[in-house]
Amino acid sequence: MTAAASALAELRRPKILIRAARAGISEYCRERDLKRLVRHASASRDAMQPLLAEERRLETTRTAGGATYNIQRHVAVLTAILAEARLTPAC
Repeated sequence: MTAAASALAELRRPKILIRAARAGISEYCRERDLKRLVRHASASRDAMQPLLAEERRLETTRTAGGATYNIQRHVAVLTAILAEARLTPAC
């Protein structure tokens, strides 16, 4: 199991966030969305690590009750993580 796969398996988030992310998978466009979510890793082969780092940052802000928390961005990042996980071989 790769580091990204194990990090994904350990991911525990509120059901509503995961449901929203799953609903967005059908609209996910890798070329468009990666540019917006992870600027320095746009459409790279391994976008999972920067996405996971961004998601951890958003989760920390959410749980701390930070005023800068953006739920739309959090759902978009989770959607990208789920979609990228489907594209990655399970080696």
